Amino acid sequence: MEDWKRNLIEDGEGIVEVIRETKTIAVLGIKPESHADQAAHYVAAHMAAAGYDVIPVPVYYPEVKEILGRKVVRKLAEIDGPVDMVNVFRRPNDIPPHVDDILAKKPKYVWFQLGIRNDAAAQQLAEAGIKVVQDRCLMVEQGRLGR
Repeated sequence: MEDWKRNLIEDGEGIVEVIRETKTIAVLGIKPESHADQAAHYVAAHMAAAGYDVIPVPVYYPEVKEILGRKVVRKLAEIDGPVDMVNVFRRPNDIPPHVDDILAKKPKYVWFQLGIRNDAAAQQLAEAGIKVVQDRCLMVEQGRLGR
């Protein structure tokens, strides 16, 4: 059965639904304010300013305790409460080590940012019932909705 392919979101209508249904976003690979000029910071800052609950999950920067005024979490599974979306800022080859943590958190959606595509990881997540968007900018897509 290839029912899991329904969980790979590539059409505009599906993307609109993902964004509209999302309220809480865990940003895996977020960068701190010292890197405000990089997408791994300003996309999350934009989403927070647009009213989303953004939870920072940096991979590096062990000295950083807060990003965007929120306490940093080091693993997705440590987040209290549900997460609608995991927004991923990791190189494609760096995604596989995070798959188990994503699966443990069980978000509704996983969004690989523009330029990020890992079909094997996307398939594994989709097979687990998680809807996956790849190679799109969340900030741009959200901006189109004007939310």
